[in-house]
Parts: sequence; structure tokens; C-alpha cells
Amino acid sequence: MKRTLLALLPALLLAAPALAQEPAKKPTKEEWQAVVDKATKFLASKQDDKGGWSADKSIGVTGVVVTGLLQTGTSPDAEPAAKGLKFVEGLVNEKAGHIAGDNPRVGLQNYVTCVNVMALAAAKRDGYRKVVGNAADFLKKLQWDDGEGKTPADDFFGGAGYDSKSRPDLSNTQFFLDALAAAGVGKDDEAFKKVQVFVSRCQNLKSEHNDQPWAGKVNDGSFIYSAAGGGSTKTTDAALDGTKDPLPGYGSMTYAGVKSLIYAGVGKDDQRVKAALGWLRKNYTVDANAGMPPQLKERGLYYYYHTMSKTLDLLGEDEFADDKGVKHDWRTDLFRAIQKRQQADGSWVNANDRWMEGDPTLVTGYVLMALSHCKSK
Repeated sequence: MKRTLLALLPALLLAAPALAQEPAKKPTKEEWQAVVDKATKFLASKQDDKGGWSADKSIGVTGVVVTGLLQTGTSPDAEPAAKGLKFVEGLVNEKAGHIAGDNPRVGLQNYVTCVNVMALAAAKRDGYRKVVGNAADFLKKLQWDDGEGKTPADDFFGGAGYDSKSRPDLSNTQFFLDALAAAGVGKDDEAFKKVQVFVSRCQNLKSEHNDQPWAGKVNDGSFIYSAAGGGSTKTTDAALDGTKDPLPGYGSMTYAGVKSLIYAGVGKDDQRVKAALGWLRKNYTVDANAGMPPQLKERGLYYYYHTMSKTLDLLGEDEFADDKGVKHDWRTDLFRAIQKRQQADGSWVNANDRWMEGDPTLVTGYVLMALSHCKSK
């Protein structure tokens, strides 16, 4: 018996890697629904009396949560979505046009309005059309362009920041574009044309579209946090000067860059999109925010999940081939990564609290947004 086991050992050892590489099992509709239902129950238990979530931290969290709830099947007429929509309605500023309250901090106007536009658009109510349209007009005024004295030669041009006075970045810009798309703004709108300039400059790719001094230093197709002010990234806590140091890109911004270019009318055969997808294929993962150093691999992980899922869905890629040619059922991979991280109470939370991911209501909203794109087709 002992000899038989010893004889089998080499074969078992050789089989182990193959077993480890077996693709994740596609979830059933019931499995997907069970994860969503558990998350919805958690969110219902954390909603405040006014219908908001974590409003003491940021009034934008409610928009993210409501969007996630509606996109995963909660009716706009059913709690907790109905109460959440009432909260968002209370933030409509008819005079200014935004959806960020009566007297919001200037730095919240873009982000909060964007997520609330997405929430109201997801409700698909005719009564919200005017509010959403006004908000889209307001957002376009925040874009850095000639209204702020910027020309295409300026590295601020075309981007969106927290407001019309703060430096633009790709994170705010992707939400800006998500909101315009949700509001039904046409692809021929000037806002989409201008945004191409800024987004292209956020890419580590020396080309006719990126004239920044750091563009060719890494030159791998990845995207950084912002091209403005000399360039900046978030893969380190140290301040980097893009004129002297290379600025490595990372997953959440690279998916955001691809999505933003597609929104702006850039085709999948364009060198910018192809280079970015090449980087994403080389760095395909659902276990980290790709491109982050090992000690920071979960920084912004749930933001990464919702951006990754929306981008791949937008591209129409049911299978995403990595750089070795291995095809991944990304919806299944992402669902399983999400499922195993769900807490006993139905929430998700990131041990790395950067960008408010220590707040389980915000993170659970992000996850529901991701799950809306992970439903098996």
C-alpha cells in the first residue's frame, strides 16, 4: 500500500497545478440573487431615517447605493430604493442645476451630482428627466475648457475635477462621463470631444495624442490618476513629479481610461485602446487592483471591481483573453471574488480604508454596481 502511494505521488504532484488552474464554476441565477439579496438586506438595515446612507461622511454615498440597488433589480417603488430616491430628490438644487444640496461644499458638486444623476436615471421615471437634463448641463459647465481660460494646449483641458476650480483627474472624469451617458447626452456633444484630450494625456503612451514629458517613460498603455499639473499617480504615497519620475499606471484607472475613450467615441482599433487593453490583458486579475504594489494591492479594490465590470461589459467582451491567450469568463471570476469576500451581515468592506473603502455602505454600493454587470448571460 505504501509503495502504491509513493508511486502515485509524482502523478498527483503533476496534477495539482492543473487542478489549481481550473476555471471558476459559473454561478447559477439563484447564487447571484442570494448574494444580492443578502447585500440588499444589509443596506436596508443601515439606511437612516431620511433615506440616506453614510450621509454624515458624504452625501454622495446614497447615490452610489441607490444606483447599485436599482441596477440589481430593486424596484424604485420598493424600500430601500424608494426612500433613497426621496433623499436624492431632496438634494436637487433647481436654481444651480446640480444635485448636491442647498449649500454644498464646492469640492463635492461634480462627484455628488454625477452619482445622483446615475441613480435617478436608473429609476427610469419620466418625472426625473428635467432634473437629470439640468444636472447634465451643470456638469458640462464644470469641465475644464475655454470657460475656465484653458485651451487644448493646457494639461487641464477637457478633464473634470471635484468642481470647476479643482485640478481635473481621471476618477472624477469617468464619473462625469458615466453621468452624461446615463443622462442620454449624445456622443457628438462637445463635452465628449474635449474629454478625449484630457483622457489621452492620462495614458502612459507616447503618441500624437499625448504630448506630456512623462508619456514615454513607462510607455506601457496604462493610465494614471491625472495628467494635470505635471501628472500624478496613486501607486505610492510618495509625491512624484512626472517631469522627473515615471508615473506607473494601475488597474482601476486603466479600465476607467478605456471606458472613457469608448464613451468619447474612440474605437476599439485605436492605438490608445489597444495599448490599454494590452496592459490589462498582461495584468488580468480579480484579486487585486492591478498594478498596485503588493503591499497596496487592495487599495481601491471595490472601486476597481465596479470600473472593471462596467468597462468589459461596455466592450462586449464575454471572455477576456490574457496576454498568454487564456480566455477568462470575467463575469464568473469577478462574481466568485466578490462572493468569497462578502461578510456574514451581507456587506463588503476593505481593510485598506483609502478612498472611504472602510465604509461598508459605500463599498456594498460599489459591489452591487459591479454585480449588475456580472449576471450570467
